[in-house]
Amino acid sequence: MFTIDQIRPVSDFSRKPAEHIKRLKETGLPEVLTVNGRAELVIQDAQAYEEMASLIYSLRQIVIAKQQHDRGEATSADEAFTRLSEKLAAKYPHAGF
Repeated sequence: MFTIDQIRPVSDFSRKPAEHIKRLKETGLPEVLTVNGRAELVIQDAQAYEEMASLIYSLRQIVIAKQQHDRGEATSADEAFTRLSEKLAAKYPHAGF
């Protein structure tokens, strides 16, 4: 998951934070910071983190939808489009839905 170039001592980050921040922004890749040779922290550019959080949210929504489908709680696409058409027709009666 991480390459050797992404693992750095926290003391290096403390001495040269601007260098790390520049690299994080340029690559979009996280860095693992170590203390006494052991991984302690992961740092990441804010935009890359936001993209990762958005992806995780989407994946969770997919898992929830699959679970609902497996429990028989899903709505078919035909039924969903029928309901949507009915709602749109009620809200916009002259639009021809």
